[in-house]
Amino acid sequence: MIVVARNKESFSFLYQETLDRLGKVVFFDPETDVPMLDDCDLLYLPGGYPEKHLEALVKAEQTRLCIKDYAERGGRIVAECGGMMYLCQRIVTDEGEYPMCGVLPYTITARKADRKLSLGYRRFVLDGKEYRGHEFHYTQFLGETPTSVTQVYNAKGEPVPTPVFKYKNVLASYTHIYNIDGKW
Repeated sequence: MIVVARNKESFSFLYQETLDRLGKVVFFDPETDVPMLDDCDLLYLPGGYPEKHLEALVKAEQTRLCIKDYAERGGRIVAECGGMMYLCQRIVTDEGEYPMCGVLPYTITARKADRKLSLGYRRFVLDGKEYRGHEFHYTQFLGETPTSVTQVYNAKGEPVPTPVFKYKNVLASYTHIYNIDGKW
């Protein structure tokens, strides 16, 4: 079973082609639902704007704890952009700090003073498989950009500082990956 986060804004960057490649999926809304992950083969956390719904995501503590527990037990997760942000320790805004799932040990800043556009096509190779996708976000890592497990390149083949993370069976990045198939 493949479980996919989806709602109107926080996890809204879903592409039909990706869903078609994944096959039969079960959707849940991280703002209101606790996902059933006991028989889950893959948890997919797509991009979106979690920074616009932080209070709802914080309030859904059982969902965050469930996802952290699933990751720590070795559950397979693909998290793109907003999904990757959701897996981090916290998101900081001009209004305060908001705890997220705590799977990845990073803090994301969505403060207006820290906003910077990151945009473009991306490509990277991990464990012998090439991934292609795109990046579009204004949020950044608070402090220095964390170390990536692989080099990411733009459409011209030039290196870019976008990190890719692999933690246990979690694959996470700001990159929205085009060729996710659940078999990485």
